Amino acid sequence: MGKYVAFLRGMNLGRRRITNDELCRCFDAMGFEDVAAFLASGNILFSARARSGATLAKRIAEGLKERLDYEVPTFVRSAKQLAAIASYSPFSATALARTERRLQVALLRGEPTAEIARTAENLTTADDHLAVKGSELYWLPKAGLSTSDLDTRLLEKLLGPMTIRTQRTLVRLNGRLFA
Repeated sequence: MGKYVAFLRGMNLGRRRITNDELCRCFDAMGFEDVAAFLASGNILFSARARSGATLAKRIAEGLKERLDYEVPTFVRSAKQLAAIASYSPFSATALARTERRLQVALLRGEPTAEIARTAENLTTADDHLAVKGSELYWLPKAGLSTSDLDTRLLEKLLGPMTIRTQRTLVRLNGRLFA
């Protein structure tokens, strides 16, 4: 059995409300083991027989749609992938300090081509620094996400669907996965 994390996009936004316990019950009903939620933002730890993250994400998204009656974009990372993401930063310590260490990580459905990754990285501004590595976009905004002028819709058009977590959340989640 491998350890995984499902990152669910758009949980508890607007009129869509679901508790962590309800989410965990959905995962239990889909046959996953060792199910646990982390924070109230759609981070679910679970164990499953070795499969690809994409296969697991599809299975989870279909199962959640059936149980919740709405689409839930789902992104899955293995324990090994999460450890690598949590420990990686493409930005200097100086840049991180200037932004109060607000590094954001956008989890993508797959790895973009080198050309698309470069195009996305070229959207970097003086206030928003971007770097793509693997299936993640690392975003270092000068201030909060809500005050950024970065065109996230253009980013999503280039890179496909994504969900964003702070690196701090990913570090904490990684610690919990290996606790």
